[in-house]
Order: sequence, then structure tokens, then C-alpha cells
Amino acid sequence: MTTVHTAPDEAAHADAPAVPPFAVIPGAQVKEVLQGREKAVVDVVEATYRMHGSGRTVNPPSSFLRFPDRPSSRIIALPASLGDESTENRVDGMKWISSFPGNVASGIPRASAVLILNDPGTGYPFACLESSIISAARTAASAAAAADRLSRGRSRPTRLGFVGAGLIARYIHTYLTGTGWSFDSVGVHDVSADSAAGFRTYLERSGDAGHIAVHADAEELIRHSDLIVFATVAARPHITEPSWFDHNPVVLHVSLRDLDPRVLLAATNIVDDVDHCLRADTSPDLTARLTGNRDFVHGTLDDVLAGRVTVPADRTVVFSPFGLGVLDLAVGKYVYDQVTRSGDLHVIDNFFHETRRYG
Repeated sequence: MTTVHTAPDEAAHADAPAVPPFAVIPGAQVKEVLQGREKAVVDVVEATYRMHGSGRTVNPPSSFLRFPDRPSSRIIALPASLGDESTENRVDGMKWISSFPGNVASGIPRASAVLILNDPGTGYPFACLESSIISAARTAASAAAAADRLSRGRSRPTRLGFVGAGLIARYIHTYLTGTGWSFDSVGVHDVSADSAAGFRTYLERSGDAGHIAVHADAEELIRHSDLIVFATVAARPHITEPSWFDHNPVVLHVSLRDLDPRVLLAATNIVDDVDHCLRADTSPDLTARLTGNRDFVHGTLDDVLAGRVTVPADRTVVFSPFGLGVLDLAVGKYVYDQVTRSGDLHVIDNFFHETRRYG
């Protein structure tokens, strides 16, 4: 019998975690996984909200990189950790997403992003995913979940309106129709006539829009819609008149900076996370500064999911989601798992070169 002698260093680390392989998942694979799975992604997002509400996440404030010579542009870091020792799909990581509005004039998208997933045991990154699609999908899934939950107890909206007609608007429409919504009419308003026309063409091709109308101004669209999506790049409030909402619509305030504090003060306000949403010059942040308190915030979407908050049917309800990094992690991990199961995961061999402490 041959005896194999193990070096002391190897014996000490025989049961230690290994450096994970590193994979890259491009946008085509991300889109292939998510397309047609809107209901599954909404379920992932709702489960993540519940996990966040129960304190089983870490979601520090986002960090904004701004540029003195490019004031309209920014890059945002969203670090987060999802789950605890009892969570099967526990994962850490960060989304790094840029917003360069000037790109639109050049014919390329405003936003671009990557998502890094880190192994919670070793801290090593194990995947880099194209994340503009993940970011749009988790935003749209959040909006679809809010539209469903916040419209319960009232007549289900049949007139959908979009203020802002870019990629996020398209994804939200896809997620609404993909989770069972249908509409008698869809209205569109955008400061860019080309964007409004392009979105109208998308709606016509989708076959799910009912009557389509392009509105000349935001007031006309708001008054003709009972489910309203704000998906603009507005840096400051431009909707100032509460009376435009006298018909008590459900408002998905996805772009966060469109509504004047007077509009919020006349509404029931639901956010994704109170501390996150009341910062960075969002409309809720401006409202808190104006009033000196947070009393106008009635709760979070998790509060609504859990039944701790009931939304009145006879009052405008505004959902203002800051956008939590844990949602990106959850959807990104869902994509990673699906690609891994398919056998098409593209691993970069020897990405980490120094994998032994002493060489």
C-alpha cells in the first residue's frame, strides 16, 4: 500500500473553499433567459422585497459619480447583499450603471451597465453580466408588481399612460402585458416627438395596446389615464398641479423626480425603501425637506404585500421606487442559474491568476 503524504499547508486548507470559476454572460444570453418569463421575474422581485423587508439583505446607499464638465451624466454604484446563512441562493455583488443622456442624440441607449456577482463564502467575483437588460427588467417587474398590488380594492385600470417613451417605458409595457394586463387605450407623451412616434410604433407592433394616442402635453395624458407611468430623465419636478390627478389614478413614479411635492402631499405614497427614496433630490426627498417630516410616506411595497398597509381606493396612489441593488442581484442570480442549467455558461479560464496564497 502506498502512503500519500500531504504537505502541512495543503492539509490545513484541504477543506477550505476554492476560488470559483469566473463567467461572463453577455446581453444576448440575458435577453434569452428573461424574454417571456415576466411572471417568473415578478415573483423573484416580490420575494426579494419580502426578504428586504424582513432584514435579510444589506443595501447601502448608492454612490453617484458625477462630472463637473458633464453635469447631465452620471455613473451609479449599487452594492448589495441578498440573503443570510439560511438562504439557498445567497449572493453579494454590485451593479455599475451609467446614464449619459447625450447618447440618445447619437442613436445609442442612454444607459449601460454591468452586474458583478460575488461568492459570499470567498468574496471572489464569479460572474459579470451585461446588466442594462437586467436593470430594465427588474425596474419593469417592480412596476408591474406595484400596479397589481396597488390597484387591488379599486376598479382595475384600463387606460394606461406613459410620460416618457424610452426603453424603460417599453419594458414596463412588456411586463404589464406579460403578467396579464390588457388595456382599452394607451397614451404616450414625450418631449421628443421622435421618441413618442417610436414608442407608438412599438405599441402598434405589440398588438396589445388597444387604442393608441400621442398626447401633446402631460396634463392631457394624465387626465385620460388611470394607470400612469413616469419614465423620464427629468432632473427636477415638472408636474406641479394636484388637480390633474382628481380622478385618483395609480401612478408608477419610476423616474422619481417628475412630481412636485404638492402632488405627493395630495396622494397616498408608497416607496420601495424609505431611507433610500428620501435622498438624492427625488420628489419624496424634496417633499420631506419641505414638510420637515416623513409623514406623507404611508409605507413600502413590502408593507402592502404583507397587508400591513391598505391603500385607499378613493385617493391617488403614487409608487416611487428608488431602485434597490438587491433586486439586480436577485434577477442577475436568476439569469446566472438559468444559463448554468442550460450548459451554455461561458467560463473565462484562469481569470484569477494568483489562486494560492504562497504561490
